[in-house]
Amino acid sequence: MQTPNGLNTGGMGWLGFELSVLRHLKFRSVALPLAGEPNLGRYLKRWDARVLANDPARWAWTKSLAFVENNSETLTEEDLDTILDDAYMPRNYFHNPTLLTSFNETDAWWFDNVRANAELLASPYKRALALSLGMAAGDYVFSFNLETRDLRQPLSLSSVFRRVWSTLSRPVDNGQRNTSSNQPVKNFLAELYDVDLLFLRLPRTARATDSRNTRVLTWREEWLRQGKTSAGEPGRDRVGKLSSRVETKEQYLSLVEDLLQTASHLPLWAIEGISDGFVSKDELVECVGNSRKIDAVYTKDFSELLGTQSVIITAAA
Repeated sequence: MQTPNGLNTGGMGWLGFELSVLRHLKFRSVALPLAGEPNLGRYLKRWDARVLANDPARWAWTKSLAFVENNSETLTEEDLDTILDDAYMPRNYFHNPTLLTSFNETDAWWFDNVRANAELLASPYKRALALSLGMAAGDYVFSFNLETRDLRQPLSLSSVFRRVWSTLSRPVDNGQRNTSSNQPVKNFLAELYDVDLLFLRLPRTARATDSRNTRVLTWREEWLRQGKTSAGEPGRDRVGKLSSRVETKEQYLSLVEDLLQTASHLPLWAIEGISDGFVSKDELVECVGNSRKIDAVYTKDFSELLGTQSVIITAAA
């Protein structure tokens, strides 16, 4: 299940809910300011919609580059040989020593070398595909904990990488010039033009975010940036103050209204939020209603799995 925090936690429930709402709307182009995982953007390409994906996090931008902006390029066997060349060979030093805080030394060398080898690929789309597969290998490692690590199959990470590569479907070519960008959300919204639909997933606050998800997303970002991260860089906080620095729901809702004001020039909105005890559905509806007359409100209860309710609010100018 894909959550607004960005992790793919299995199943089609969340994505299916989003698509069921979007089927009610008329649009030929869609902007995703906080794209997260690329599943929605990739699926909308199948509807022949032009997709403009953005995320301040480097990991999400990389995946959008690989699966949303990319219409045709794939990784060949020769590319895999380049990416996995001497992947387990220790070098004189780690490009990214922070990997040792997340993995054992053997796995850390693999991730460090694969990250460097991916830069040898000539095409930015191929590099993005390689890095996306590397993130999938990391997700595989993180799927085990102290209690379940004995269940990890005796596969090398190179074998995991190849297995994931073998399951990839061909890129979706919708004949459109899809884009991906790595900008702060407000900058992206302010520069949007000639777009039919804004689909904005509001992130959950840090207090409501699962610690494992946070750990995985932090690792992805540090791996792609080769450990060179700081509190002021995009991606450390996916939408400035909104996702992690708010202390009260009043602050959160005020920041949401500020984003919506920046997006006031866009003709059609679909705003997705989470009712999880910090901010209620009614408060989210009122917040959006303060900026624009609401057309419809859709809800989906995921409380049995995640203890939350998803709400999507649509509004036209």
